Amino acid sequence: MTQFVYKQIIDDLKMKIFAGEFADMRLPDERSLSETYQVSRSSIKRALTKMESVGIIFKKRGSGTFINPLYIKNESIFNYEGSNLGVTDNFQMHGKKPKVKVLNFEVIPPTKELQRDLFLGPHDFVYKIVRLRLFDDEPFMIETGYIPIKIVQDLNQTIIEGSIFNYLEDSRNIAVTKSFLSIFAEPSEPEDQELLHLSVNEPVGIMEGIFFLDNGTPFEFSHMRFHYKYLKFNTFVSVH
Repeated sequence: MTQFVYKQIIDDLKMKIFAGEFADMRLPDERSLSETYQVSRSSIKRALTKMESVGIIFKKRGSGTFINPLYIKNESIFNYEGSNLGVTDNFQMHGKKPKVKVLNFEVIPPTKELQRDLFLGPHDFVYKIVRLRLFDDEPFMIETGYIPIKIVQDLNQTIIEGSIFNYLEDSRNIAVTKSFLSIFAEPSEPEDQELLHLSVNEPVGIMEGIFFLDNGTPFEFSHMRFHYKYLKFNTFVSVH
């Protein structure tokens, strides 16, 4: 329950930050926040520590807690929080979570590349899942994922219309906790232009990589094609 409370606090503070409710770019102190949210100081401290770790806020010794202006300027849709790396739970924009439209769902033999990336044999068939992600009715990503059948045998249309990673965690008690991702851009293709509402001369952002289960097993190769305006990825670097 404590984890749920601190996440609620983070979501509410982020909403207030983007609504401009902290005009001086400074958050109230921990005691005031504790009284506002009617929670313990430890819950407030946990929420602020998480926000600081991802660069939303920074603390200036003796002066207070301040909002990072670059966070407001460059809000990223990649907000990985919680126990898995699923897109459904972790991609948000101004509090909106993505909707899913399934474009293709089939079983195919693995290509040479998939055999290499997912450590498969030539007869280890994979699910090929193509989904269009939208914020409300605005498309932002075409996601093509390949998942070995030998890892999860019972995927169906209903499951892939939701969060596959959550289904795996709830039904198998295993989580997708690691990934290796590459992010780049290239000229858009006709399908990108049609599905993502891009013009011919506009680029598409690409994020692709391998997602791993918590036991180290490669679970999915994913290729994600973004409308370029959503390809923002923020990182916070701290040297100790």
